Amino acid sequence: MEIILRMGPCIPGILTVLSIILEPLVAYGNGQVTVACDTMTPKHGSFPQKSASPAVITVDKDVFSSKDQVKVTLTVRQSGTSFQGFFIQARDAADLNGGPVGTFTLSDKNSQLLTCGGVKDSAVSHTSSSGKHTIVVLWNPPATKPDHIQFLVTVVQKFNTYWVKLRGPVISQLNAPPFSVQATTEAHPDLPVTSKLTKSFNVTECGSKKFCLRNPPRCDPEMDRLCFFLSFAMQNTSVLFELSGPSNGYISFALSDDNWMGNDDMYLCIVNDQSIQINPAHSTGRSHPILNTQVPIHDMSWSLEDGVTQCSFRRNIRLPEYSERFDLDRQYYVFLAEGRADNGRIHKHHQHPLITHGKVDFDGSPRELTGSRSPLYIKGHGALMFIAWVTTANIGVIIARFFKPVWSFSTLLGKKVWFQVHWMLMATTVLLTCLAFILPFLYRGAWSYCAGAHPYFGCMILILVILQLIMAFFRPNPQAPRRYIFNWVHWATGTFARTIAVASIFLGMDLPALDLYNPWDTLVMVGFIVWHVVTELILEAHNYIIACKAQKRKEDKMQIMDSSELIDPQGHRFKIMVLTLYICGNLTFLIILLVAISLV
Repeated sequence: MEIILRMGPCIPGILTVLSIILEPLVAYGNGQVTVACDTMTPKHGSFPQKSASPAVITVDKDVFSSKDQVKVTLTVRQSGTSFQGFFIQARDAADLNGGPVGTFTLSDKNSQLLTCGGVKDSAVSHTSSSGKHTIVVLWNPPATKPDHIQFLVTVVQKFNTYWVKLRGPVISQLNAPPFSVQATTEAHPDLPVTSKLTKSFNVTECGSKKFCLRNPPRCDPEMDRLCFFLSFAMQNTSVLFELSGPSNGYISFALSDDNWMGNDDMYLCIVNDQSIQINPAHSTGRSHPILNTQVPIHDMSWSLEDGVTQCSFRRNIRLPEYSERFDLDRQYYVFLAEGRADNGRIHKHHQHPLITHGKVDFDGSPRELTGSRSPLYIKGHGALMFIAWVTTANIGVIIARFFKPVWSFSTLLGKKVWFQVHWMLMATTVLLTCLAFILPFLYRGAWSYCAGAHPYFGCMILILVILQLIMAFFRPNPQAPRRYIFNWVHWATGTFARTIAVASIFLGMDLPALDLYNPWDTLVMVGFIVWHVVTELILEAHNYIIACKAQKRKEDKMQIMDSSELIDPQGHRFKIMVLTLYICGNLTFLIILLVAISLV
């Protein structure tokens, strides 16, 4: 009952999940950057530029009184250039690390007011990531104000190109003592030292000197450009990581205490122009990762050739000063993922991560690691639905439709053989469908809003098979005058259920949680459909020929013939031969699909 209550979709949940999916990282394209109030630094994972910024901030007066409004203008240095984001504050010129001073008033729709340091409207930022050339706002002095005010601005030209806390003009109160210009400059973290990889990663040491996780299993990144590869080895007080994979966006791995994404220690190699940006990151709950600009890693190297991204770095086993970094002398699940990136901005991975089958003891003996991109519950769901709707349902339909005359006098447990076989196969289909329907809810614990139409099709299939079961229990007697109504409704419901099931299978095979190998999964399913349709056409044609022969006999002999004479033994043997071939072909397609699931 609890599972059923969890299944109901709700619009707020959909909107929430969509907003998470569509918002890449902590990249505030909407300008809600209050998390950067103190440092004025974007959490984009890269480092501030030290060159001249594309924009400059100016004011319309040097001296102000308590009743004045100061016009503040942020404009590009050169025509033809633009910036995407900005963040403006006014601070005490004598203490630029202090809180914001005064408030702002907007004059255009490209700006919005923010609350920083508990002061409402004390900062201004962008409302979208569209290109901007000029921004104008008005600054209002506070009741209690320092003698000298300096305007500061952070300018974002694109996601990974930005200038932090640029100093603008200083304005002074009327009759204030002269302001002595501070000689100190804003301290920015030194850029990490990276180098180009000079040789490919060595897989011969996998299992002996280092842990290796590979997809496909046992692949060699030097020989196979489609090989995803992660290795790590404990060396004294640090761990050396090597990561490789086919990507023009990013490849990454994460350490987790469980096999669910969230609250993980992550490391990403992000393609940025023609170089690789290596970033640690962390996630809180099931949210997008936050890239960390402070880099507790060293000995960084990378290469980018023919669409293959490779990077390596070293990290100390313990980093007590970084609370989001895990100690590497414990056991963790290891995740391996890849996805799209634009100008250093990463997007949600398009495929379910490869997750190790168990926790890995980093302090243990090196070994080859194995993993899967599909959770066991989802594999079970797919396998059960394949068995039900590729095999049992279709064989049951063919037997009921074409084999009544073949076994018209044979009985099993008191009923005709064809009916018993049909009933058992369809009951199996209902049972497998119900079990398969439950498994995704056991895995996710709720409705899956990211699976498109697939779960809705699943609900329709479940309703139809239960309806079929109820109709079968209350079917009228074969001699009842309205039996034909049951026959038509029974046939229509079953046909609709099989059609929806096939459509659902096509959708489910390419969902991230399963994602069978393309295009082979589609080709196998198309092959099965052709095989089934051809079989039904052959049996229909055979029925037509037998009926024509029977009619011709009646016309030729002009007498009532015994029913046994109307039955063509040759036709029976032909039908049984076709059924045997069909079952063999059906099982072949089923085995191929089940093997494909096992290899994911």
